[in-house]
Amino acid sequence: MTTQIRCLLVDDEPPALDELSYLLSAFEDVTVAGTASSASQALEEIARLSPDVVFQDIQMPGATGFHVLEHAIENPHPPLFVFATAYDQYAIRAFEDNAVDYLLKPVSRERLNKCLERVRCMLRRPTSPAQPNLEALLRGMGLAPTLVRISVESGGRVLLLRHADVVFIRTEERRVMVHTRDAHYPHHGLGTLDRLEEKLAALSFFRANRGELVNLAQVRDFAPWFNGKYMLTMRDNAATEITVSKARVREFRDQLGLA
Repeated sequence: MTTQIRCLLVDDEPPALDELSYLLSAFEDVTVAGTASSASQALEEIARLSPDVVFQDIQMPGATGFHVLEHAIENPHPPLFVFATAYDQYAIRAFEDNAVDYLLKPVSRERLNKCLERVRCMLRRPTSPAQPNLEALLRGMGLAPTLVRISVESGGRVLLLRHADVVFIRTEERRVMVHTRDAHYPHHGLGTLDRLEEKLAALSFFRANRGELVNLAQVRDFAPWFNGKYMLTMRDNAATEITVSKARVREFRDQLGLA
């Protein structure tokens, strides 16, 4: 009996999901176990379905495919990842002999077949080196974020927070304060909010106003406010509300992929 390869498809564009699902249906040993349209939903489905391989887009509303990868590889048995991307074909071709794979949109049947051959080989291995190689591969293409840790002070020590755990950062009484879901810390060193914004530019952080930087992946909801502004509710325990200035509303909508 042929072992089935259980796949999760992640893309915020329904036509892309439908097309990839259709192409995969031609392979008898492949089953589409589920789909997701955002990074947060992808992580939920990975935990629920335990797929063998995740086919996912890089750019998605709220957080990128790198966010999914960073969290998923912490699982005891993480899935393999194949990125579907619109990046230059020649850059991708330079890495086609590596273990980790990319699919250039629009995906061709022949290229998908080659990808699945690699997936089968990798799944037959007792342990797969795919996840460590993936970040190195993306970084070599100039696509992957570098390892980012945010240093804060706590009890005379310096803590290194993962950027995904930070809900928002704000200036308070001339200090830069870093807020997580259940705590807040002064930023370590002489960094300013402007400098942190530059450092976190490739990640899911957005400058909501002059004094506050928010993690878009940690926005629970938002609503229009007066004078063309938006009010965000964050995912910290205090459900902190943060104002998006009128001048930044359009960029906020663009960052989240809102029409």
